[in-house]
Order: sequence, then structure tokens, then C-alpha cells
Amino acid sequence: MEDTKVATYEELSKEELLSLKSGLEAQFEEVKAKGLKLDMSRGKPSTEQLNLSMEMMDVLNSDSDLVCEEGVDCRNYGVLDGIKEAKQLLADMMEVPKDNIVIFGNSSLNVMYDTIARSMTHGVMGSTPWCKLDKVKFLCPVPGYDRHFAITEYFGIEMINVPMTPTGPDMDMVEKLVESDPAIKGIWCVPKYSNPQGITYSDETVHRFAKLNPAAEDFRIFWDNAYGIHHLYEDKQDYLIEILMECKKEGHPDMVYKFSSTSKISFPGSGIAAIAASDANLEDIRKQMKIQTIGHDKVNQLRHARYFGDIHGMVKHMKRHADIMRPKFDTVLNTLERELGGLGIGSWLSPRGGYFISFDSMEGCAKKIVAKAKEAGLIMTNAGATFPYGKDPKDSNIRIAPSYPTEEELAVATQIFVLSVKLVSIDKILSHKE
Repeated sequence: MEDTKVATYEELSKEELLSLKSGLEAQFEEVKAKGLKLDMSRGKPSTEQLNLSMEMMDVLNSDSDLVCEEGVDCRNYGVLDGIKEAKQLLADMMEVPKDNIVIFGNSSLNVMYDTIARSMTHGVMGSTPWCKLDKVKFLCPVPGYDRHFAITEYFGIEMINVPMTPTGPDMDMVEKLVESDPAIKGIWCVPKYSNPQGITYSDETVHRFAKLNPAAEDFRIFWDNAYGIHHLYEDKQDYLIEILMECKKEGHPDMVYKFSSTSKISFPGSGIAAIAASDANLEDIRKQMKIQTIGHDKVNQLRHARYFGDIHGMVKHMKRHADIMRPKFDTVLNTLERELGGLGIGSWLSPRGGYFISFDSMEGCAKKIVAKAKEAGLIMTNAGATFPYGKDPKDSNIRIAPSYPTEEELAVATQIFVLSVKLVSIDKILSHKE
């Protein structure tokens, strides 16, 4: 039987590579001549996804009863930490008791920023404010979420890279650092369908997090469960152990802050966000809230609670999101497999949920690939964005965000991306050959 194994680019001769390059350059020039403007840079829901929630606009009108379960008129002041029905909805989404949750405004990023800011100025539960310490450090699983890293960088917190593995962060390294260095005050985590790799932390990883014995009494796990119910498939879904309960079981109830929002469920920028934590942590947080606000937007909380009804309504709604997202992910993954599979010039993961596909090029090629794609009208996330300070030591990770373009645009965008990968990789290999 004939062997149809594809030769890797490394195995090709200089002549074969030059011949391949000239054909690929012709294809690239053809696409470039079309003057396209495509954007695969951020994980923004598409217009079609936003349309799914439009009926929420009809839930409340001028005839609606706007009194919540507590008997408070949602048009007025009151209820600092969220109305009961919104608490119940987000508590079920975050898999925590509703007494362990505080509802905020429209953005979990805002809550994370506030949490870091409060720790800087006032400390954590009576500990020394971080701003009064010589050194404050944070662990950053990489590749990771650029906006997390931007917050810690903004406050001058030193960030330490921790490599991601297929089961979550390298826990040997996490344990060693957290348990030996009192300057390490936190770790950023996207534990389910992580940004950008789509990895879900294994049971063992979560258990090891809960068992940490930090050198710093004010160490906190910043657990951003942004994609908790954002599955792509009905039959293949990742499961994540609930961290709050695990920490409580291990005698560390205060060690975690858990964040979430409805940003990619209802309307990004007009959803509701929440933090879940221990009673002691929430008491600390409410002290600041009392000064900061008289309460967040209760009308919006009521709108969300009445529209979704309960967690089942939310899960049903997310299946509609998945029906829009799944074909887009399939388009990108199938193109990568068809065009790059076996060539030895890139690797990627096929996530079961979340918003991103993480691509690793040959070392030293990511920046050039992103620049090349831009030449043909495709905007991608900056290479290096998935690392603290925007510095990817290997210059190889590229985050692909398939959600916003249409399927047709995505097919063209992925083709541009693949051509860019091939051309940059050939140049890299040719530079090593005589």
C-alpha cells in the first residue's frame, strides 16, 4: 500500500522550498489584491449572537412591576449587593450558594480591577496594604488572558510566568513558588476553556490549588470562570470541580475569589457580573462597596433574572450560542488540519468550549505571521499579547478568535492565516539551510 505521509517542511530541500514559496506568494498576492478587511483579533460575540438576547429588551416596559423579591422598588436606591433573583441566577451559574455571591455592575473585569486596587490601598482582610510592601508578585499561567496581565502591570505588580500544561498550570511550580515566597499574593486563572488554549483544569489541578499552603496569609486565587457554561458541543463538554467548596473542605475557605459575568451570555457591556467568595472575604468587599456605591443597576439585574428565569433558561440560551459558534470553530480547525497538518510548522488545540483557538508557530515566527496576515487585510491579536508585558519568550503563540466574523469571512481569514504561516515558516527554514 502506498505511503501517503506528508513531508514536513524541514524535510524538503532548498529547491523544493523555493518552488513551494513562489506558488504560495502568488496565492498570497491574489488574496492581497482583494483589499479585504477582516478581524480575528478579539473574542467579540457576533451580531447574530447579540440578536439572541433581543427579547430581553421586551421583558420590562412602562407597565412592568419593578419590585424585586425583597420588596424593593428596583427604580430606587437600595440592595447593595444584588437582588435575590439575580443572586440566585448567577449563584447557580457559578455553582455556589447564593449567600456567597455579590452582584456587581456590567463587567467582571471591573470587579477584578477593583479587587486588586482594594488590596493595594487597604490590604486583604486586615493584612498590610500591598502598596506598603517592597515587592508584590503575581503568578501568570501562560499563555493567558491579556487583560488580566494588564491589570497587574498597571499596579506595578511583578508577574511571573507559569507554563500551562494540558491539565492546567504547572502545579509543581505553583506550589513551590506560592509556598516559599510571601511576596506572591495571587495567581490569575481561567480554569474552564482557558483563554486562549481552551484547556479545562483537571480534578487533580483543582485539588492541588485547594491544598496550597501559601507563605502569604493574604494570597488569593483569582479564579475567573469566564466560560463556565460556554460549551461548543452537546456531547463533548468539559467538567470543572467547584473551587470554593474544595478550598472550604481543605480548611482554606478564604483563599479564592471567583469571578463571572453574563457578558458573553446576554449583552457584552450590558450584562451583570458577580464575585463569589467566603463570608469573611465578602464582608471585606462590602466595606468598600458601601463607600463606592449605593448599589448597582437593579433594573438590569431584574431584566436578566426575568428573561432567563433560572439556570435552565440560561443553559438553553447557551445552546443557541453554541449552534452559531460551533461551525465557526469547525471552519478554522478543519482548515488548519487540512492545510498545516503534518507539516511540522505549527500546532494547535481543539477546544470544547470558550472563545479562542491557540496556535503555536515555529519559534521566532509569531510576530512575522501576524504582520504578514495584516498585509492581506487580516487583523489578529498582537503576537505576545497572551504573555505578561506582551513578551512571548518563544515568539510562537498566536490567539485566534473565530466568533466575530461570518463563516464566509472566517474561511477567507483562515486561508490568509495559513498562507502567512507557510510563507514565514519557509523563510525561517531557508535561513538555516545553506
